[in-house]
Amino acid sequence: MASRSTQILEAAARVIARRGVRGLRVEELAAEAGVSTALIYYHFKDRTGILRQTLEFINNRAERYTTSRDPDAPPPSPREELDETLLLELQDTVEVRENSSAWGELRASAVFDEELREDLARATLTWVQDVAALLGQVQPMASASSLAATAERLTALLEGLSMRWLSGGIRIGHARDLMRGAIDAELARLEQI
Repeated sequence: MASRSTQILEAAARVIARRGVRGLRVEELAAEAGVSTALIYYHFKDRTGILRQTLEFINNRAERYTTSRDPDAPPPSPREELDETLLLELQDTVEVRENSSAWGELRASAVFDEELREDLARATLTWVQDVAALLGQVQPMASASSLAATAERLTALLEGLSMRWLSGGIRIGHARDLMRGAIDAELARLEQI
């Protein structure tokens, strides 16, 4: 059974995904989590604490579903690992939909919230660095600055494709095909640099 704080964070991700950051009310979060508002304040102190911890929670959850592998399967090649890591952000599961929607809502709110902006910038930088490291395994001769720029483009594209898919602008299969094409194009570009 999940701890109370995890239960609250799961509920916060659902509420933010559905109603946005501005729509997050502690009373509604308490009802969604099945706990008292006092317990939420005990674990998270204030609304900013809830948002910060929820951002960390969705990042950790995304890391789990993009890096978990069958222990009996052979290890993936660096290219397979790169593809899987990026494409697993485009899966039609409740967890991925919630995470991607909540991430988009947190990003949109960061435009007006400086504290949230800093937290989101740090989380984005970590994601870009992780993707750059994977790219470096595929193209070990590429410069660090080229890998970072490529990772920046791929993660930004992935966010955009995710939002278009989630909002019904494109189908998930098409989003995945576009992402695969972008990975191919970016790797070819790295070879030429």
